[in-house]
Amino acid sequence: MKIINKFNMNFYARSANEGFARSCISAFASQLDPTIEELNDIKTAVSEAVTNCIVHAYKEKLGKIYIISEIAEGGVLKIKIRDTGCGIENIEQALTPLFTTLGGERAGLGFAVMQSFMDSVKVSSKLGKGTTVTMTKKILPRITVNG
Repeated sequence: MKIINKFNMNFYARSANEGFARSCISAFASQLDPTIEELNDIKTAVSEAVTNCIVHAYKEKLGKIYIISEIAEGGVLKIKIRDTGCGIENIEQALTPLFTTLGGERAGLGFAVMQSFMDSVKVSSKLGKGTTVTMTKKILPRITVNG
């Protein structure tokens, strides 16, 4: 698939930057003319992925979150969110709804939410090296009928 547009960004893994990431992805995706519902789905999935980096990747230190987003022919939005934190020991277990390593107020639904709002979600991780979440969503063109 031919890439039509692309951007890269990185920022510190701080809670204050979660909204910033949502806004940037939302602005970038808007060139595909998504519906409000599609845009909200994308923003929610990005929030969950960024929040996972903030909460889980960097337990005792301040790290960075890296985002690459691409728009490909056919209206396919690809978002890759990566950290260089501690990594995930068992990806299959982490993808299980309600599983959390932190307990408390964490519901363990981050990946389930991402999967429900995006067309595909892939997770790769190496202990001590970090985690990458790659999500895609196809935005169908709007058909308008003139009067």
